[in-house]
Amino acid sequence: MRMYEHLTILSGRANPDLAREIANYLGIGLGAVDVGNFPDGEISVKLNQNIRGCDVFLIQPTCPPVNENLVELLVLIDACRRASAHRITAVIPYFGYARQDRKDSGRVPITSKLIANLIVEAGAHRVLTMDLHAAQIQGFFDVPVDHLYAAPILDRHFSSLGISQEDLVIISPDEGSIKRTLQHVEHLGGSLAIVDKRRANALETRQANLIGGPIKGKTALIFDDMITTAGSICGAVDVVRAHGANRIYLGATHAVLCGPAIERLERAHIDGLVVTNTCPIAQPHKIPNLTIVSVAELLGEAIRRVHRNESVSYLFD
Repeated sequence: MRMYEHLTILSGRANPDLAREIANYLGIGLGAVDVGNFPDGEISVKLNQNIRGCDVFLIQPTCPPVNENLVELLVLIDACRRASAHRITAVIPYFGYARQDRKDSGRVPITSKLIANLIVEAGAHRVLTMDLHAAQIQGFFDVPVDHLYAAPILDRHFSSLGISQEDLVIISPDEGSIKRTLQHVEHLGGSLAIVDKRRANALETRQANLIGGPIKGKTALIFDDMITTAGSICGAVDVVRAHGANRIYLGATHAVLCGPAIERLERAHIDGLVVTNTCPIAQPHKIPNLTIVSVAELLGEAIRRVHRNESVSYLFD
């Protein structure tokens, strides 16, 4: 008898390396599925094994190309539903469209809610995700959501660097990240400082002031949930450096890294960048001082517990 009876792990094309790591942690192979494109670009999916009555976990972050990966996830869910899977869990390590979670001006959509509706309507019974940009997005889904955090994994790496608490300052890149940053302070120690970020428009931000400190001569760790174009976090680096930090490290869960991100990180001259593998990084060799830590064990353990109907609440911390 298999260790996990009827457990099936399937992967889309968004991050197959992470899916293989998760399957290896669980001691099983990935399910057999062919995913491709028709000549006109439409997505094709064919399950090559019987999943009738199985507990299926579909691993597919909706990272760039966002729309391609999202539709692929929806088609995979529908294929599993029509193949009579007993339960379908959408494992979305990075949830795209998460920043469109509210109406911040007139006549704009709440796209996060629309995407949640699509995933549920396609046939997902549960969702497993990590470090949503806004935690309240969990409430957009009309099915159970397990929301995990990568902070302990990132903190474990920074703890290994041996930075003394007297020398350590944890930096929040903006006011909205204070709660997340306080979790890092609780795990790592050190003091707290906040970069005062003012948004010039939808695409540009300005960083000028630092609240807290002093940080002169100290080691600064700047944490954010994601790095997209790297404008905000590199702006925070400039502020922290101007206030005299001796060493500067960046930590983020989701390395989306689009547009000018890599160029900006190269110019930032940071001492280290630590990210997880929720999103695949196309050219990691181009990013200076990059360390990638894996979330496969955390996601794999959550999958194991969900499959066995055990509590996963301790993994939220």
